[in-house]
Amino acid sequence: MVGQGVLRECLRAADVSEVVVVGRTSLAMVHAKLREVVVADLFDVAAYEDSLAGFDACFFCLGVSSTGMSEAAYVHITYDLGVAIASTLVRLNPKMTLTYVSGTGTDSTEVGKVMWARVKGKLENALLGMGFAATYMLRPGFIAPMDGIRSKTRIYRMMYTVLAPVTPKMCWKCATSAQC
Repeated sequence: MVGQGVLRECLRAADVSEVVVVGRTSLAMVHAKLREVVVADLFDVAAYEDSLAGFDACFFCLGVSSTGMSEAAYVHITYDLGVAIASTLVRLNPKMTLTYVSGTGTDSTEVGKVMWARVKGKLENALLGMGFAATYMLRPGFIAPMDGIRSKTRIYRMMYTVLAPVTPKMCWKCATSAQC
């Protein structure tokens, strides 16, 4: 859901000339700025490495819900894959700015009781030490789906439906603007 929103805003931005999206399935979307790289295995970074060169910025929005996952599986998808892709990005684009979309409650001490928070904290720490020209961590506490964007996680979709009447009060943009 975050990636969908970031993609939408990047395509709308006048100062963004090209957007490359790497994923396992096609977005089924056509836009002059958009180039999709569909790969069967995201862990096989060498297979799509050529598509990652020549960029000055990356919004790293890869993420899955930890609900129902073992720690080992969550570490593999979140930390291992994140480090593999980011290591390639910094090697190919040393002047790149990397922005990682993490989450409120992320534990950069890596020792807390909440598994997902420790894993994301470990990834944040690794990303900060990789040598990008600049590295930013975004830790949203609540994300309001807009413009038809939907979460892939069923329980989150149900939560957003239940919270719909109060979402405008939770969303800063909605509370301060008539745009929502």
